[in-house]
This record gives sequence, C-alpha cells and structure tokens, in this order.
Amino acid sequence: MSRSLTRGLFAPLALTLALNLAGCAATSTSPTIAAPAPVNSASAPGHAVFEKGMVSAADPRAAEAGARILRQGGSATDAAIATMLALTVVEPQSSGIGGGGFLLLADEQGQIESWDGRETAPAAATPRRFLDASGQPLPFRTAVIGGRSVGVPGSIALAASAHAAHGRLPWATLFQPAIELARDGFVLSRRGHDALANSAHTGAHDPQARAIFYGVDGKPLPLGTTIRNPALAGTLEMLAAKGAEGFYKGELAREIATKVAAETPADGKMTEADIAGFAARQRPGLCAKYRVYRICSMGPPSSGATTVLATLVQLEGFDLAALGPDSAKAWHLIAESQRLAYADRDLFLADPDFVPVPVKALLDPAYLRRRGALISADRAMTKVTAGLPAPGLALGEGPEEHGTSHFVVIDRQGNAASWTSTIESAFGSGLMAGGFYLNNELTDFSFVPEKDGVPVANRVEGGKRPRSSMAPTLVYGPDGKLLFVVGAAGGATIPVQVTRALIGVLDWKLPVDKALALPVLFAPGDTVNVEKGSRLEAMIPALTALGHPVKAAQMPLKTNAIAVVDGRLAGAGDPRSEGVAIAE
Repeated sequence: MSRSLTRGLFAPLALTLALNLAGCAATSTSPTIAAPAPVNSASAPGHAVFEKGMVSAADPRAAEAGARILRQGGSATDAAIATMLALTVVEPQSSGIGGGGFLLLADEQGQIESWDGRETAPAAATPRRFLDASGQPLPFRTAVIGGRSVGVPGSIALAASAHAAHGRLPWATLFQPAIELARDGFVLSRRGHDALANSAHTGAHDPQARAIFYGVDGKPLPLGTTIRNPALAGTLEMLAAKGAEGFYKGELAREIATKVAAETPADGKMTEADIAGFAARQRPGLCAKYRVYRICSMGPPSSGATTVLATLVQLEGFDLAALGPDSAKAWHLIAESQRLAYADRDLFLADPDFVPVPVKALLDPAYLRRRGALISADRAMTKVTAGLPAPGLALGEGPEEHGTSHFVVIDRQGNAASWTSTIESAFGSGLMAGGFYLNNELTDFSFVPEKDGVPVANRVEGGKRPRSSMAPTLVYGPDGKLLFVVGAAGGATIPVQVTRALIGVLDWKLPVDKALALPVLFAPGDTVNVEKGSRLEAMIPALTALGHPVKAAQMPLKTNAIAVVDGRLAGAGDPRSEGVAIAE
C-alpha cells in the first residue's frame, strides 16, 4: 500500500490478540503454500515482490476491472475499489454501492488494518421495527420489501476512507471501468438471468429496475442481452467527480432518504441527516494462531473472526491432516466445532458500539482448548450451549445476508485486500435509487428484541449496525509472510465456507482451486446440513451413526481466494459461481 498501515492502526485489544492468541501445540510443521519470495533476490526497496498482481472476484467483468487498475499502477486498495464498483453494475443482485461491507487490508510487512462499512439503522429506529401490531415478528418477505429494511449504505464511505489512506491512483480513475460497463453495456449472464427470474419479488419491485432488467411482459430480459444502465453510469460519473460527499450529501442523498421514507410504513423513517452522518469505522483486526499459522479476520459487528478462529482453534487437538477430506470422522469433528462456535456467536456477537462483546474471552486460547475438549471423535454432543456467562443477554436469531459478494486482491508489492460486500438478500430491499439497488441489511437484526424480558444483543436500535457473518481473512506462515487471502458470500454459511477453504489449504495441502471446490458442511445448531449433490451426501449414514441429525441442503455458496505458491500468485473462484481470478 502507498502508506504505512502502522499509523493509528489498532486498539490495544487487537495487539493483545495478535500476540497472545496461541492455540494448542502445532500438529503440522510445514506451510501448505510457499511464502512469497522476491522475483529478483537482489530486490531493492520498491522492487516488485511478484511479477504480476491478481484479482479474484465472483464475476469476470469485475475481476478484469480490478486487474485493469493494477496494470495502471494502482494499489491493492485501488483495485479492490474498482472491483466493488464494477460489481455494482454486473452483479446488482449481490453487492454494490447501495449496500456495505467489511475490508481487511495488509501490507507486505504483515500489518493488518480492518474497515467497517456496515450499514446503520436510521436514528429513529426502535427495537420493535420488525414486529407487527400484535408484537409478532413480521414474515421475512414483508420485512424485506420496501424502506423498513434499508440501512444507510456504507460502501462508498468505506472506499473513500481506504483510498485516502492507501490509494495510489486518482479516485476518479477507479470509477472508469464501472462507468463503461454501465454506459456501454454488459452481457446478462446465466447467473444474473436466474437471479432476476428467481427473485422477481425484489428484482422487479421498483419501476426503475423493471425498465432496466425486465421486458414489457414482466419477464427478465433474455440470457445474453446487453444491459445498459445510464442512470447508474450518471451516478458513478457524479461520484467520480465529487467523491463520497456526492453520495452522503446533496441530490442523491435526498433521493435515497425520500424514497426509503416513503416506503417505510412506520418506525423510524430514514432522513438526510441519517445519510450525512454515516462514517466508515476502523476496527481492531482479530488474529489467532492455528497450528503454525497466523490467521486474521474481521471482528464485531461481524461474527466472522470469532466464528472462523474458534472453529479452527477448537480443532487443534485433532489430526485433520491424517484423516483427510474423504473421512466422515473429519467432517464430524468440523461439525462439532462449528456447533460450539455458532453457539457463542448467536449469543454474544453484535455491534460493539452498543453491546459489550467479549472478544478477548471468546478467543482466549485456554477457553478454546476447553471448548475443543468437549468434542469427541466418536460421538456427537447431545446439546451445545454458549460457553461463557452472558448476564443481561438473550439468545437472538434472525435471517442472514444472501445477496453478497467477496473479492480479493494482491498487488505486485505484496499488499493484500480482502473485501466482502453485500446488499443482504438478492436485489436487497427491491428499492432503487440512482440506478442501483438499496440494501435490506436491517433484516440482519434479530426480529425479536427480547426474550423472557431479557434484551437480545442484536436487536434493532437507532444508529446501530446489524450483526454480520462476513469473514474476509488473511493467513500468514511461520515466517510472517502472507500465504493466503480468502473470503466468501452466502449468509450464515460464510464462516464455514472460509473455514473449509482454510482446512483444505493448511491441513489437507490442496491447491487453492481444489480447496474452494471442497463440499460445505454447515452445523450452526443440532442439525448438520451437507451440501446437496456433493460427496458429503454419501457420508450421511456415517454422520448419522455418530449421532448427528443430517440433511442435504442447497446452500448459497461463493468463495474467492488467492494463494502464494513458490513466490507466485495462484487464484481461483468458487466453481459453483461465475468467479475467476485474473492477473494484471
């Protein structure tokens, strides 16, 4: 990155975690993937670490946008911003400037910085926002469609903050690929067409959106149609010229606030002041040791770091490498560790500006060893509960984001960006402003604000950020060199997708593409969900014999990653998606 990350980087908590969160004794002694080596051993300061940088994203047009910025001399941060902007155009069902996200950055020295661009509830929102007149939770679709579910978007503020610290190219340059895609058009892909067809209740809700993506018959435009979005091109051109202020103040902010308020039936209508008051927050990045590796991810209000790191560290007492990916016992162990990690996640994780989140206790190595000791290789636990006392808090659940995208970048200098961006459900709230969809992120709050008179940590409150599962992640080898950058989309499955990729690379020694192709097992409670159509289905009898209720399920899966292999970059996209990795 163009500037040091050490300036104002961490709160003391993060430093303590990075230094002290050591797990059980290592059972693996060699890194899965080689530490980065200079292309030229006689490199001087400023000499490239890699011959070429790389971008991995869920859509090839967006990955190419980021790679184009790298070719122009942009930093990893620059390329990540260009990728996010292009995804707004070509993947409108999943992410973009109408939503928010989390960004994890690292420089070549391994300094970590994390940015929170998670959306916020309007100041006047109350804990009863998603209850009906009788005090019962609203049906999910009722809650989603319209203004009630929209949080103040954070993606542009996040991009502007990161660019101010680490951008090399001018801000306006980063917008050019997305402007061209919106103005000149992009070809509607199979995945985009299917999303328009399967989620028409949100995709076609707004007249603006229907005019862009649907025909006069009300059906999505045919596969292969060139889609042009002149309204979005105009918005991007304005933001390129005016910067973040063009989003949070003025005509666009007024349009967003007016539209959201008009479609909010009650409880805290959004105002221009809500939009103008949004700020991206720099948060402590959370790191822990897993075997010989240092793994870092995103802390609260995301549950990504605590869930991924807990799942891994709790497994350190087991030799996953010896068991291998074809062992039902290995997947049983992974399921049991997930159950423990998700029990803590559901009780404790929320916006740390509103609720005290016991991050240090949740990631304490001694605590995780005790939790791991509850896991038996031969039998599933009968019941799993949170492992720490939680005075004044009640367990709360709610729907999770599914309209999400993840992308990763490593530039020639070895700087890395791992960014998860979301509008929550497919096409968000169904509302559109300036040619882009507005999120339904507030449905990530728990709909029920209290249980038995005890407040739920993730209940709605004015100005609060809803809990997320997003887990942008970085891995370092025992020599401190960057090895792996990864993240995923898919709601509450995000931590397990990331964990599966990490185990695949670090324990099972798989190349990055094979690790992303591994099946997914998701066990946030008593039932183990195995990916339908995967080889895990054949393991259902063995998992059942170990005491698990098991079902095969379709899950929204989408992972992207870049690995460092013998001093070169090797990237991949999830084979379930249209994702690719492109070198500059």
